[in-house]
Amino acid sequence: MSRILGIDLGTTNSLIAQVVDGVPRVIRDPQTGERLLPSVVAFTDDGKVLVGQAARDAERNGSGIVISSVKRLMGIGMEHVNEDDRKQFPLAPADSGPVRFTIGNQALTPPQISAYVLRELRRRAEQALGEPCNDVVITVPAYFNDSQRQATRDAGRLAGLQVLRLVNEPTAASLAYGLDRRDHGTVAVFDFGGGTFDVSILRLQDGIFEVLATNGNTRLGGDDFDRAVAGWLLKKAADECGRPQIMTDHRVFTQARREAENAKIRLTTEPVTVATLVLPGVDTPYEALLTREEFETIIRATAEQTIVHCREALKDAQIRPEEIDSVVLVGGSTRIPLVRTLVREFFGVEPLADIDPDEVVALGAAVQADILAGGTKDMLLLDVVPLSLGIETMGGVMTRLIHRNTKIPCTVVEEFTTPADNVTSIDIHVLQGEREFARDNRSLARFKLPVEPLPAGMARVLVMFLIDANGILSVTAIDEKTKNEHTVEVKPSYGLTDEQVEEMLIDSFDNAERDVTERLLAEAVVAAESILLHTDKALKEGADLLQPEERDEIVSAETALRKALESTDRQTILDATAALDAATKPLADRLLDRAVNRLLKSRTVDEVLASDEAV
Repeated sequence: MSRILGIDLGTTNSLIAQVVDGVPRVIRDPQTGERLLPSVVAFTDDGKVLVGQAARDAERNGSGIVISSVKRLMGIGMEHVNEDDRKQFPLAPADSGPVRFTIGNQALTPPQISAYVLRELRRRAEQALGEPCNDVVITVPAYFNDSQRQATRDAGRLAGLQVLRLVNEPTAASLAYGLDRRDHGTVAVFDFGGGTFDVSILRLQDGIFEVLATNGNTRLGGDDFDRAVAGWLLKKAADECGRPQIMTDHRVFTQARREAENAKIRLTTEPVTVATLVLPGVDTPYEALLTREEFETIIRATAEQTIVHCREALKDAQIRPEEIDSVVLVGGSTRIPLVRTLVREFFGVEPLADIDPDEVVALGAAVQADILAGGTKDMLLLDVVPLSLGIETMGGVMTRLIHRNTKIPCTVVEEFTTPADNVTSIDIHVLQGEREFARDNRSLARFKLPVEPLPAGMARVLVMFLIDANGILSVTAIDEKTKNEHTVEVKPSYGLTDEQVEEMLIDSFDNAERDVTERLLAEAVVAAESILLHTDKALKEGADLLQPEERDEIVSAETALRKALESTDRQTILDATAALDAATKPLADRLLDRAVNRLLKSRTVDEVLASDEAV
C-alpha cells in the first residue's frame, strides 16, 4: 500500500509525521531542519503568499495581511465570531453566512487559508522523502462538530491531499503513548493547544484504545491567554502614557498580542519578564514588568475553564478523578506551570509529558496512518461522537438519534410518522448539539422526502443516521410504503459544496503554477548573481592569464547577464548565465592549473607520494 502520513493541523503550529521501522517520527523541513511549521499565512503588499516562519516574520514587520490561528474559525458562521475575532482577523463585512477574510480584492474562507499550510507540509514531506505524498490522516479537536470536520476535509482537498481519516487529537495522543506503553488502565488526555481544548477519558487494554467520553471547547486555548495579557499590556501602556487611542489601534493590538505570546513563553521557565511595546509617535519603547504570579492572576479564570470540562468528561464516563491512572499532556499550553498545577491538583497524579507536547498529536496521527497502511496491526481505535445528533420533530424540539460519546462508527434507525392528514412530503431537518429545541442547536442539513398522502399517523418513515470512522454523518430517509428513499452526506451550512471545492482547486492549481514559475525565476537569479560574483573575483586574480580578446568576451557576456537580470524572463537569464559560464571556462581552467602548480612547487616529491598513499 502507498505511504500514508499523519498531519497535526494545529492552531499555532502544524507538523507532518511518518512511521519508520515501527517508530513515529516528525518529518523535518529539509531546508531548515525545523519540525514545527507556524500555522500562519501572510499576503504581502507585492502579491506574494508566505507560509510558516516567513509569514510570522512578515507579521513582525507589519507588512501585508497576516492570518494566524485560523483554526478557531474553521466551519463556523459570521454570527459566531466575537469582537476579539473582528479585532484579530480581516473579516469581510457580514453578519451571517460563512466566515470570509478580505484579502485585497479576494474573499477567502478558513479552509482556503488552512490549505496553504497543508500544501507547505506536503512540500516539506515530498522533498524529505523524495516521492509524491497524497494520502494523509489529519487530526481534529475531539469537540469539532460536523461542519468543522467537513471544513478540515475541504482544506485537505484544496491542498491536493486525499484525507483518508480524521482522528481526534486526544485519541491520536493516546496512540502515540500506547505505541510504547501498552498499559492497561484508564487515561485522561488533557489537550490544551493554541486555540482549542479537549479532554478525553480512555480505557487502554491489550492494544485497544476505547474512548469513554470527551469534552471540551473549540474556542478555548493559549490564544485566550495572549489576548488577556495583551489587553493588560495595552491598558497599562494607555494609562501610563496617556494614549487611550492605542486601545483600538489594530497594529498596536497585533504587536501587543505577539509580545504577550513571547512573554507567556518566557514565564514558563522564568519568574519575571519585561513586555515591550512600540507606540506610534513615541520615541522610547514602553516597557512593563510582568511576574509569573501576575501572569497567573490574569489567566487563571481562563485556565480553570479546562477543569470544568474535565469534570464533565469524568461525569459522562462515570469515573471519579481518583480512578484515573495517568494524565497525558498535549499541546503547547500545557507547558504553563499554572496549567500543570491545576491538572495535578484535580486528578491527584503527576501528569505525563514524556513526549514533546507539540509533537505527540502528529506522532499519533502517523501511528493511525500506519494502521491504515497495514503496518501496525495489533492496535484498535474506538472513538466517540463529540456532540449529539438528531432531527427536528413536532413542536420544534430536537429528537436525538445518536447521543454524544456514542462509539463510532455507528448506525441508528428510528421510525417516524406524519403529524397531519394527506402530507405529501416530510421535511428532514438534521441537527447537532445538546439543547432541547431545534433553534438552539446547530443546523447541519435539510431535505424533503416525498411520501404517499395518508391520514395522520399512518405513514411510516425510517430515518437512518450513519457515522463513519471519521465522524462524518450521512442520513437516509425511507418511506416504507412507497420505498421512496433519500440519502445525503451532510454538508453543513458553512462547509463547501463540491462545485466550490472544484473551483478552488482550479484556482489553487493556477496559483501553484505561478508559484513554481516565481520560484524557478528566483533560482535563476540566484545562480546568475553567484556566477557574476565569482567572475569578478576571477578577473582580478587571473588578469595576467587572459588574452585581450578573451577578456573582452568575458566582459561582454558579463554585461549581457547584468542586462538580462533587469528582466523577469527566466530563459533569458538562463541563456545569459550559460554564455558567461562558457566564456569564463578557459580562465577557470588556467586558475586551477596555476593553483595546482603552486601547491606542487611548495611540496617535496616524498610529501606528494605520501599524500597519494593516504588517499
